[in-house]
Amino acid sequence: MKLSPHVKKALVDTISLLYTLLFVYAATSKLLDYSNFQVQIAQSPLLSAYAGIVAPMVISVEYLIVILLWLKPLRSIGLYASFTLMVSFTVYIYLILNYSEFIPCSCGGILEKLGWTEHMAFNIVFIILALLALLLTERMSGKRMGRILVLHLLCLGLGSSLVIILFLSSEHIIKKENNFTRRFLQHPLNDETVFNLEADSYYFAGYEDGKIFLGNSTAPQILTLVDTLLKTKQSIRLTLDTPRQRFRSVKVQVRTPYFYIYDGTVPAVFRGRLGDSSAVKINTSDIYFSQLQFVTPDTFVFRAQSDSTKTNVLGAFTQGKTNPEISYDLLSRQYDGVFDTDGMLLYDRRSRNVIYSYFYRNEFLVMDSGLNLLRRLHTIDTISRAQVTVRDLPGGTHKLDAPPLIVNRNMEAYNNLLLVESNLMGKFETREIWDSASVIDIYDTREQSYLGSFFIEHRGKKRLSQMLLTDEYLFVLSGREMLRYRLAQAITKHFKKGEAENP
Repeated sequence: MKLSPHVKKALVDTISLLYTLLFVYAATSKLLDYSNFQVQIAQSPLLSAYAGIVAPMVISVEYLIVILLWLKPLRSIGLYASFTLMVSFTVYIYLILNYSEFIPCSCGGILEKLGWTEHMAFNIVFIILALLALLLTERMSGKRMGRILVLHLLCLGLGSSLVIILFLSSEHIIKKENNFTRRFLQHPLNDETVFNLEADSYYFAGYEDGKIFLGNSTAPQILTLVDTLLKTKQSIRLTLDTPRQRFRSVKVQVRTPYFYIYDGTVPAVFRGRLGDSSAVKINTSDIYFSQLQFVTPDTFVFRAQSDSTKTNVLGAFTQGKTNPEISYDLLSRQYDGVFDTDGMLLYDRRSRNVIYSYFYRNEFLVMDSGLNLLRRLHTIDTISRAQVTVRDLPGGTHKLDAPPLIVNRNMEAYNNLLLVESNLMGKFETREIWDSASVIDIYDTREQSYLGSFFIEHRGKKRLSQMLLTDEYLFVLSGREMLRYRLAQAITKHFKKGEAENP
């Protein structure tokens, strides 16, 4: 049926009005809640890196299109722009649904009530309306069908390619060259369970076969076992073959089938077999250390201060050998080599790699169990140099002249993942959230790859003090409580590749 010019004009006016209402409403709702809209863009798996640009640009373009639609000589340009923008929105949703690691929240306003699939259907309807309006407008102006088709294809290609390019480049920036924009995973932890330890002096000593081993700083020779269901608690008193051994800062560590009692300030390292509470001394030389991790029953890696350079160094010691092997060049000095290289020594019991993460700069080292450097990787913040002020004292000693800027707090490594409690607020984050929760960033230790972040709520005024990661759970110590969170697929899916590489 052939439509009269009056009907064609009425249809074009109606479609232009619909687009006007849509874009005015969408742009205004974003503008009124601009901070939230910017955060939503920042959380987008496709546009995170460009939140600062995309947010104002989308609002500006939507208002500009409205103006073009009601300037008669420019209406066709406005319709082509509407068509292109709706194609971009639709391709964005398609990528979210099919290629995104997680699905973020939808946009605000009434459209927030729509699911992503319904939102795509809504967009397709408006794309069809734009096509109809353009066809009627261009035919009324006497343009040939071939030219109209070419223009439509160009707009289709422009709208699609723009989003795809943003997606690919944003993924690269966020995972490889992050500009300190966090991407918070959707529901990474489930069903919180709380266990009252009745003391705040516990720390994680190890994990194996459904048992969590806890040490106690106020009762150093007591090893406590808690099952992963957080139902039972058992305490074992450990004995030493040198009962008069004096300790200053004793720690307990479990690597089944053994437990270890050690103090690097004495120094002394004892080993016993689980099931037999007695332990014997295994170090035959005086190796003073500040941190230690056992990598085999007879070998441990440690951090110490070098007698010759007076800087922090990493080393490895094997039972039966007289002297340890010291690696002087692993910890890179920026100022004094002590405070600026301070950090946490970790052992990934699944990949059998050693991790050292700095406290005051955005770097961590990945090494094999022999302390051979595999990779130097970075956290997503921008602090590449430790912000410490050190004063030299008589006698060659050093002292912090001012509190340093802490970048990374607590860490945990397991199955090629590194969890870092950050101390720095990223872009588009609010102080209210940081006052009530700890922010945990996740990294893949096989490459320079940031995987996402999540929150752990404070327990009253108590924040987390330590983390323990297993195949199914994340355990957290906070004050007198131990909390268990079941890991969602957003985290466990990254274990599968690690399990394939480390059978």
